Amino acid sequence: MDEPDQTSETRTPALRSALIPGREFLSSRKGQLLLAEWVVSFLTFICYAASTAVGLMTVPLIEFLWALFTFYAYSLKYNEQLKGILWPLLDFIRCVSAAIIYFVVSLVAVSKYKCGASKAAAVFGFIATIIFAIDFYMIFNELTKFLKKGDSAEDPERQKSEDEESDSDSD
Repeated sequence: MDEPDQTSETRTPALRSALIPGREFLSSRKGQLLLAEWVVSFLTFICYAASTAVGLMTVPLIEFLWALFTFYAYSLKYNEQLKGILWPLLDFIRCVSAAIIYFVVSLVAVSKYKCGASKAAAVFGFIATIIFAIDFYMIFNELTKFLKKGDSAEDPERQKSEDEESDSDSD
């Protein structure tokens, strides 16, 4: 009877490490942004579920689940293991679409619905819009830096090939 207790104790740290992200990820800027997106999306979903604007709760629910998936994918370093997916581009599209959709849905909630819960959901939606916009701005800056590094690496090769061609023409 002691054996099941021992095996469950040895499995618990592995299970915890698989479900709980590391402190280094949570202290990073990306980790904090993803956590904020996740929390604000959940709060927005709860407010829409409690309001008369129940039809608008699918947007924060989908964004909550997508942010949760992205949070765990980055914290468990699936982005490094799954090389076939362009993670920065996927994350950029996720953030741009979420910011636009949250902004539109929040405008609809403010203009059409009068209950306090829908107004609170709209406020959380505007906060989510700002958080997602900050995230896609940061991703955009990282992508442009990456692309500029790629262009600068190609420029010396182009110059060498152009120099070689000009030398062969002068002969």
